[in-house]
Amino acid sequence: MPSLDAAPQAPYPWPIDFFIMATVWGASFLFMQMAGPEFGPLATSALRVGIAALVLLPLVLVRGQGAAMLRYWRPIAAVGLFNAGIPFACFTFALMHISTGLTSILNATMPLFTALVAWVWLGQKPGPVRLLGLAIGFAGVALLVVSKSSAGQAGVAAASSGQQVLAMAACLCATLCYGIAACASRKYLASVPSIAVTAGSNLSAAILLLVPAVWWGPRSMPGAPAWMAIAAVGIFCTALAYALYYRMIQTTGTAITSTVTYVVPLFALLYGRLFLHETVTPAMLGYGALILLGTALSALAPALRMFRSS
Repeated sequence: MPSLDAAPQAPYPWPIDFFIMATVWGASFLFMQMAGPEFGPLATSALRVGIAALVLLPLVLVRGQGAAMLRYWRPIAAVGLFNAGIPFACFTFALMHISTGLTSILNATMPLFTALVAWVWLGQKPGPVRLLGLAIGFAGVALLVVSKSSAGQAGVAAASSGQQVLAMAACLCATLCYGIAACASRKYLASVPSIAVTAGSNLSAAILLLVPAVWWGPRSMPGAPAWMAIAAVGIFCTALAYALYYRMIQTTGTAITSTVTYVVPLFALLYGRLFLHETVTPAMLGYGALILLGTALSALAPALRMFRSS
């Protein structure tokens, strides 16, 4: 996703958008876990991005941004693969072996990987505060993986320690892909309208996943609950959430908008506890708090530098 630092343009009750984004993104893990066992990771990912593209494309056409989407289709397709196609499949696979709460906590490492990729690829060397945040965040990840690799996960099918470690690795692969996509967007798509990038990336991800999703897709028709979960994650957790995300950036800027990352795990943990009867352990909360602290330091460090220089 492109980095937009637009200043607020008009008074708007942004807490409403913020709350809706946190609730629907937190629910995405619940919906993916409901759909994943019947559709499989690839078909779940393909349907999610395909539904989101169908919802967003009319908005792109109404705004006259279709030409921009076609002009930059190559980088948009690459961003779609790394920002949607691969991560959604990885998370769906992970949710077949570990809980929604644990998955959402690992998802919160996205800003850490974004900072790391920006350092390696774009040469944006982090300052002392951001380096401290990276160290704290990745220490929290390591401790969480070690503590959960030998613990059972309530609410999902019984999984071996090896399967759980592989699932957690899939989550980290997904957030690494998010970091690559964010830096690619900043480098190649900064001048392209955000909605065009979002719609185009979801459409391209759906096209790229079509053949693998059919080849490794379900061999029997999934039930109605799985179809409803797919529709919900595509419409609300992808199309609607991204639309609100970009509107909030335009009205409040990125500093406030980015903090939604820290709230999403709270809703995911709540949904997992209420609807899937998942266990929330002190280790998950403690190491999750460590990850969020590191993420906050990593994400807020650039804002602090800008504030000091102003």
